[in-house]
Amino acid sequence: MHSEPRQAELEGIVQVRKRRKQPLLAWAKRAMAQSHGVVPAAHHALLLRHLSLVAEGGCDRLLVLMPPGSAKSTYASQVFPAWWFHRHPASSVIAASHTGELASHFGRMVRNLAAEHADWLGYGLKKDNHAAHRFETTGRGVYFATGLGGAITGRRADLVLIDDPVKSHQEAESAQHRDAAWNWYRSELLPRLKPGGRVVMIMTRWHADDIGGRVLASDDGWRVLRLPALAEADDPLGRRPGMPLWPEWEDMAALDRKRIALGEKGWAALYQQRPMEQQNALFRIGRVALVDGLPGDISWVRAWDLAASEGREADFTVGLKLGRDPTGRFVVGDVMRFKGGPHEVAQTILAVARADGTAVPVCLPQDPGQAGKVQVAWLTAQLAGFRVSASPETGSKLIRAQPVAAQVAAGNFAALKAEWNAAFLAELEEFPQGRRDDQVDALSRAFGALAEPAPTTRRTNVPIMAR
Repeated sequence: MHSEPRQAELEGIVQVRKRRKQPLLAWAKRAMAQSHGVVPAAHHALLLRHLSLVAEGGCDRLLVLMPPGSAKSTYASQVFPAWWFHRHPASSVIAASHTGELASHFGRMVRNLAAEHADWLGYGLKKDNHAAHRFETTGRGVYFATGLGGAITGRRADLVLIDDPVKSHQEAESAQHRDAAWNWYRSELLPRLKPGGRVVMIMTRWHADDIGGRVLASDDGWRVLRLPALAEADDPLGRRPGMPLWPEWEDMAALDRKRIALGEKGWAALYQQRPMEQQNALFRIGRVALVDGLPGDISWVRAWDLAASEGREADFTVGLKLGRDPTGRFVVGDVMRFKGGPHEVAQTILAVARADGTAVPVCLPQDPGQAGKVQVAWLTAQLAGFRVSASPETGSKLIRAQPVAAQVAAGNFAALKAEWNAAFLAELEEFPQGRRDDQVDALSRAFGALAEPAPTTRRTNVPIMAR
């Protein structure tokens, strides 16, 4: 008597389970076709692939940098969260924006999508709790939206979405506002994250020291999707340099008008996602070639910059591997960057030296005074069997960096494509005004070691361990 309803119920469950295997792109096409009558463009599809990686656990920190008007918020803060509950029914999401009003707007869009596509998504909204900034789903999912600095005590999140954290140019130029946003993110938002939780930040760059710049300079394992309005070398979409991001929406003529109105400094930040592309930047990082592979006949050195203190706010210890190919071009092959105490530093330097091999010299800085000499002597002893040189730093950081910056400006500089590229290039771009200079110091030391002729006699202040 109850067989037909029961059969229909089982078929419905099967269909929901099948839909849970559908990719994010399929959902985005459905949602956008019905809501806006459009299909995702190429850059939207690439964004969705990165967001899918977050949902499937392949990435727990994603930074999305795109220009205004690229519809990044439509897909990342509206389409994606609705699908997130489709894949993670009983999870919690905290969504933050520069104001509570904008955060509630995104929440309203997510809520509307969930209500309109409940059958496809496999969940609905609880009738007694569906405000724009806070609602619950029938699958026990919880969505909460807030402005930056808003109260979130007592809430927990499997997913944190931060979209448009910078409100205006005035806020971006205020060190007080930048510090407040960063401190709220680190001290209040991150502690709300559950074990295994994920963070997605979607923004347009405004300032070298904005929250995106600080993320790039952090050591928290961020994956970066940066899509400038006009393509540059090694574009993630495969565009030719100078090609627009979304020509169907905004062609070259429209972008040129905005470029003229903004000026080069504003254009570089808001549309190219490079806020330090200005005349006072020492390194012209647009001339750094990112290469997929390296020839075998490169002369390498590994130079280290050692942190002077420990703790979260301490500098990084950096070991940078720099080489010179047969054409004379300088190439960064690897950057090891971490924070740790003296024992961890020594163990890491030794492990990296073993991985590099004895053919790669190790270059160490020697701090002034007896303590610096003792440290170098102890590290050199640990590196028995490797060629080790040590010398004190001379001159200012800016002066030491100028010779290698000249090679970058001349287009005689490259880096192997790797995950460390974003943080490395960001630090070069912001030097000397940036908050970090550890990688620049290591680069300057490595360049000095490669550029100068090998000594014919052994200097007493440079310990050298024979192989």
